[in-house]
Amino acid sequence: MKTIKNLERLQQLHILIKAGGTGSPLEISKRLSISERMVYTLVDQLKSLDAAICYNRTTRSYHYREPFQLHISISVSITSKNTITKLYEGSYFEKAWKKEPN
Repeated sequence: MKTIKNLERLQQLHILIKAGGTGSPLEISKRLSISERMVYTLVDQLKSLDAAICYNRTTRSYHYREPFQLHISISVSITSKNTITKLYEGSYFEKAWKKEPN
């Protein structure tokens, strides 16, 4: 479950960056209810996915220097007696974040 939580946080940070005005790493940590260190870890993870991300000290905000898209979706299905039942398919993270922004 840690992986799913990490993906959710990654998606939340991406949405904040795309919206502009993320605030400082400390402000992001408070918004997402995570540690400031985790913010830096998430930024590093975005960079490892080839996101050209940087922090502007004047505006106190992260932004992408180049277009970057991140879409995380999950699919859950059960196979039994030669029948596949889909429990969920779609972008859970984006929907969950849009419903409850901090």
